[in-house]
Formats: sequence, C-alpha cells, structure tokens
Amino acid sequence: MYKVEVNAEKCDGCGRCVDVCPVLAFELQGGKSVLVNAEECLGCECCIAFCEEWAITVEEICLVDH
Repeated sequence: MYKVEVNAEKCDGCGRCVDVCPVLAFELQGGKSVLVNAEECLGCECCIAFCEEWAITVEEICLVDH
C-alpha cells in the first residue's frame, strides 16, 4: 500500500503523471493533477520520474499485524 501526494503549489498541470501512470491514479482538475485512484497505486514511481516540478511523493505504507 502506498501514500501518494500531489503538492498543488508545485504542480504546473502539465499532465505528465496522468499520461505515464499505468493504473490511471491521476486526473487533471482545475489545471492541477489530482489523485483520484490512490488505492490502485503500484508504487512504480513513474509519476515522480516524469514530474519536472517535484510535486509528487510516493511513500510505502507498511501494515504490521500484531
């Protein structure tokens, strides 16, 4: 499971993350990238690699059973 965030202040709305995401986790809304399918994230970090503004972060969430 992954925590994905888009920093709207840094996002320039280029849409590269929308184009490269293999699971369609992003959409452009109001001229900015918005995460719409976070639960589908594979953690591939393609969005990070193509974001020239460094507006996206992906963090793995480790679930621990006790």
